[in-house]
Amino acid sequence: MGDEEKDTLLEFPCQFPIKMMGRESDSFRRIAVALVEEYAGKIEDSAIKSAPSSKGNFLSITVTINAQSQDQLDNIYRALTNHEDILVAL
Repeated sequence: MGDEEKDTLLEFPCQFPIKMMGRESDSFRRIAVALVEEYAGKIEDSAIKSAPSSKGNFLSITVTINAQSQDQLDNIYRALTNHEDILVAL
């Protein structure tokens, strides 16, 4: 068993939801999905869910990917948290 396998409770590959929040804008959904696709490949529209905040100022996007490794997830979360348009990544 490699070190990577010891560092996670997940069994790969697995379906993994990634939730992002940002300010409602014309580009937020496109940016959020593109950042995830950089590491996960093309994401089908059926794997993307979005919901506006109660006042409509923010947008929550959940993208479910077929995660292959903890390293892949770490790279995705690093890209998301380093981007100025992503306010929260869960």
